[in-house]
Amino acid sequence: MCYSQHFFVQPRIICILSALNVIFIIAYAAIALVHPLKVNKSATALIGVGLLWTIYAVFIGDAHRVSDQLGESLMRTSQIIFFLMGAMTMVEVVDSHNGFKVITKRIQTSKLPTLM
Repeated sequence: MCYSQHFFVQPRIICILSALNVIFIIAYAAIALVHPLKVNKSATALIGVGLLWTIYAVFIGDAHRVSDQLGESLMRTSQIIFFLMGAMTMVEVVDSHNGFKVITKRIQTSKLPTLM
């Protein structure tokens, strides 16, 4: 059972926040240790996020509020993913046409301060 030393914070909130933190740390560690644990990064991340949102939704108890927040979170995540996909596509196109070789051939110095 979780207890709080602070009189103004409900013990239930401390327990939920502790559970969310523990799940996040475990999922993050599993992603960081993907090779020794032989687990899939994507699956670990999805399971972790699913557990975090489920615990949060059960704690809040307001389905409409959680739905709005989940929608906002998914929208922001999608925007980042679409941006990165576009950026990665441009890098691949430049690389497939040896664009980076053209740039690196023109670099005459090996001194880091000069490159900056």
